Amino acid sequence: MKRHEFEHIIAAAANVLGHDVFVVIGSQAILGAVPDPPEELLVSMEADLYPLLDPARAIDVEGALGDGSQFAKAFGYYAHGVGPETAKAPLGWQDRLVRVDIPPRVGSTRAPVALCLEPHDLVLAKLVRGGARDIDYAATAVQAGLVDVTVLRCRVVDLQVDPAIVEIVGARVSVLAGPAADGPDVNRRA
Repeated sequence: MKRHEFEHIIAAAANVLGHDVFVVIGSQAILGAVPDPPEELLVSMEADLYPLLDPARAIDVEGALGDGSQFAKAFGYYAHGVGPETAKAPLGWQDRLVRVDIPPRVGSTRAPVALCLEPHDLVLAKLVRGGARDIDYAATAVQAGLVDVTVLRCRVVDLQVDPAIVEIVGARVSVLAGPAADGPDVNRRA
């Protein structure tokens, strides 16, 4: 999904629900902070979102703009209604959301806004989920320099998930950091 498609979904959701502000927590949240990220981060054709002031109405987004809807059939991308509990991001993620003001659409009086997970919070949420595609997503974000491994390490302890999962995520961050991030190899000869 490209940035203009992302903006289209947010604008359409605003028109359907009569709400202007949406929180975006899935893969496409990267488009908030990085308008043109690596292609590998744009594979998903769904935007996971909910209206900030009425999260329960996310189900209405799903019906009108979700997978299988006329919208999805016409454009090839769609909205997936979720709730705030879906974000398995570190404590304080709501305070770090990245604001994207969506350009007004012709014929609409709405002023849509997307509040997107900040990239470090997004990558940690992906690592909590832990699927192969999620880990690949995180690795691409690290390799592209979109996130700082030091920040990831600092926020791991703020994840609001089972302590065993926190430990797994910490190990995944260490793997993403690579051996250079663990300090110099004192046994290596120059």
